[in-house]
Amino acid sequence: MKTSKTLTAALALAVAFCANAAAAQTVAFLMPDQASTRYEEHDWPGFQTAMQTECPDCQLVYQNANGDVALQQQQFNSVIAQGAKVVVLDPVDSAAAAALVEIAHSQDVKVIAYDRPIPDSPADFYVSFDNEGIGYAIAQSLVDKLMADGVPDGAGVLQINGSPTDAAAGLIRDGVHRSLEGSVYKTLSEFDTPDWAPPKAQEWTAGQITRFGGDIMGIVAANDGTGGGAIAALKAAGVDPLPPVTGNDATIAALQLIIAGDQYNTISKPSEIVAEAAAKVAKTLLDGGTPEATSTLYDTPSQLFVPAVVTQENIKAEIFDKGIQIPDEVCTGEYAEPCKTMGITQ
Repeated sequence: MKTSKTLTAALALAVAFCANAAAAQTVAFLMPDQASTRYEEHDWPGFQTAMQTECPDCQLVYQNANGDVALQQQQFNSVIAQGAKVVVLDPVDSAAAAALVEIAHSQDVKVIAYDRPIPDSPADFYVSFDNEGIGYAIAQSLVDKLMADGVPDGAGVLQINGSPTDAAAGLIRDGVHRSLEGSVYKTLSEFDTPDWAPPKAQEWTAGQITRFGGDIMGIVAANDGTGGGAIAALKAAGVDPLPPVTGNDATIAALQLIIAGDQYNTISKPSEIVAEAAAKVAKTLLDGGTPEATSTLYDTPSQLFVPAVVTQENIKAEIFDKGIQIPDEVCTGEYAEPCKTMGITQ
């Protein structure tokens, strides 16, 4: 009987040890919204693939908050309750996420800020593209285009920013400001797009077309969704030719608009690059190590990647030759012939 009790106690201890070991290897990947298709199509698959290499025995938990701050908080609490020791967090609201970092740290859980920084409470690490650099690059590309086209000094542009609750959008905005304020052109009006929602960007742009008409010589939009909304408003108003409109993310829809000549530029930033970096950082943190940072942002050790600006001139080289997208998915329907003309397809 004594042996039986001893065996039972040993088995219970072993089960508890295994459970704790499994919990110690649980990593959560929490994304902010479904307004952008990138999270399901690129970020999460990229993170899964990288984690299979870095930590094949790790248990992964994926949640998307669909733009809901309260839902993301519930998801965050849930994954910690499930035993996650590292949470990769792309916050819906960067300010609200500060409380989540504090909750995690109080329970010895590490937080990797992903894509969007958390300014008010330093995470353990931050991985992203250089968002301020992105804002500067897309705006400067537009400025260079206007100058090359002979648009006179003092001409006006619109500025469409991202969500006011997204710190990354604030960095993009700052980069745009740095470019435009140092240029010969003036900003007619500026808008922070709630939730990055393209319909809201379209509605605002429609109002500015009524207000400024032909004085709008260019539009700096912070991502492809808001840029697409601006282009839709321009077309609905019968503006022809369209002024150059920027973007960011290199979505399929934006690449098609660039091929068609409706959108001027975007940013090629394969999310898998950042996802892979996050996986490497997660494994280092699980092992009790210190991830190697290349910079510091908001008192957080960071790794920031520099993306490429894409226009009609380099879309073949940057997008198709590098395998970021394949022609079969982009050069469809009305875009088939322009793709042939540009040498993307035969």
